[in-house]
Amino acid sequence: MPRQRAAAVRCLIMDVDGVLTDGRIIFGSDGTEFKCFDVKDGHGIVLAHRVGLETVLMTGRRSAVVERRAEELGIKRVYQKVWDKLAKFEQVAAELGLAEEEVAFIGDDVVDVPLLRRVGLAIAVADAHDAAKAAAHYVTHRPGGRGAVREALEFILKAQGRWAEAVARYGMEDDD
Repeated sequence: MPRQRAAAVRCLIMDVDGVLTDGRIIFGSDGTEFKCFDVKDGHGIVLAHRVGLETVLMTGRRSAVVERRAEELGIKRVYQKVWDKLAKFEQVAAELGLAEEEVAFIGDDVVDVPLLRRVGLAIAVADAHDAAKAAAHYVTHRPGGRGAVREALEFILKAQGRWAEAVARYGMEDDD
């Protein structure tokens, strides 16, 4: 069933802290904020863009680091300080002309549960809160900030038969 849901996905919405990062936020003595992003997650996003999959960042915090990472990866829709992710999802889906079934969301905590319950493909990272895992159609093997987004994107692209197209420039074939 998750594979069938993944086949319909045209857009992946991602939480940031605990999904694209391991959830830790480090502040330097001068107030500078640091977050760690996994390069494999980033390359997965680039591969998804290569075959036309839309990606969106949606997070409850505001961070210049998130803006910078999104810019590096070509993510055009970045929503920060979002307190009601469900309402923002409805707005984004309407703007992009997407049905709920065409949207996947990857989250990690209780605040993500309402949106996980609503989208076509709900994904929780391996180290997510139990409530998020219970609401998910697919739980990654990898934890947040350590390749979970890449794993989710590979799952989606393989379900759609588009993985080979995404990695064609590397001389790879579809291994699924």
